[in-house]
Amino acid sequence: QLQASGGGSVQAGGSLRLSCAASRRALSGYNMGWFRQAPGKERESVAAINWDGGRTYYPESVKARFIVSRDNAKNTVYLQMNNLKPEDTAVYYCTADQSWAMVTYGGSPAYWGKGTLVTVSS
Repeated sequence: QLQASGGGSVQAGGSLRLSCAASRRALSGYNMGWFRQAPGKERESVAAINWDGGRTYYPESVKARFIVSRDNAKNTVYLQMNNLKPEDTAVYYCTADQSWAMVTYGGSPAYWGKGTLVTVSS
């Protein structure tokens, strides 16, 4: 099971760090992705990191603002979000898949955690 935490409300320009912890399953064998879905919009991948942390993915919309990392010893993945914008407001989900393609753009990961809400006010 995946559990995301760290969401909340912040003003534009602020920062938040999301965490994703896993129980009953080691994350070290999985590629991890962060997806988000805003009301009335399709879900989108915002960051991904491969199983050993050596490869990352970001869409242009968040590049240079979001940073994904992982600590396999702690079985946790992080998403540092800086310079947040109102359009970043969404429910953010932690996901996992053994396929890299599934956790990046257009993918459909096998495992999803419960989301955490991020609200950015202008």
